[in-house]
Amino acid sequence: MPRSERAHAERIAALRQARITAAPAHLPTEHEQAAFELGLVVALVLGAPCASRGLDLLVNARRIQPEGAEVFGALLYATGKEEGAEFWWRFAAGSGSGTAAYCLHLHHLMLGETDDADYWRAWSEQLSTAERPPGPRPLRMSRPLLPEDARRDILARVHRGLAPQLPPALVAVIDRLPLQDGDEEEVPNPWGLTSGATSACSWDPSRAFGEEEPQDRRDPLG
Repeated sequence: MPRSERAHAERIAALRQARITAAPAHLPTEHEQAAFELGLVVALVLGAPCASRGLDLLVNARRIQPEGAEVFGALLYATGKEEGAEFWWRFAAGSGSGTAAYCLHLHHLMLGETDDADYWRAWSEQLSTAERPPGPRPLRMSRPLLPEDARRDILARVHRGLAPQLPPALVAVIDRLPLQDGDEEEVPNPWGLTSGATSACSWDPSRAFGEEEPQDRRDPLG
């Protein structure tokens, strides 16, 4: 077995043992604890200062940024589109996002899929310790991704043990996004969505859809 694969397998084995011997969490079951933690991570991702810029880069940059896919996955999760969120978190994790990998860990743990949960937890830890090549300059905040009251409401819901939830106007915008061609699962496509459709208190869904992107930007796996 190659050294990198052996190290990853050892991390998974160690995580499984740690999970078995871990002290009880404050929620009754492991699944409930994972759901609570995932909701909290989603709330933090959506409230992060760089979330707006990340989403803009996902849609408008020539090279898809993993941070943007991470944010888009969080938006989908907060609208109940868990399959779509998983797809974009996988893409972000494969592109180097440790946060997206940790979201996948919690997502699979919530579903009771412990093997997959351990795999993504190990991948998240590997990304956090790996030396990353120089990339683009750190993202700078241009405007909040969500209005302040929406950010406060999401955090309040999570702390009450409820799933994160977006304002109805933004849910309507995301519901109108096209789906990936040829997918059996419902995976929304972000092209045309901008953070201008999610920020400020004046919601105008028509602003969420700009000019059609070139064909090679419509499929992240192409």
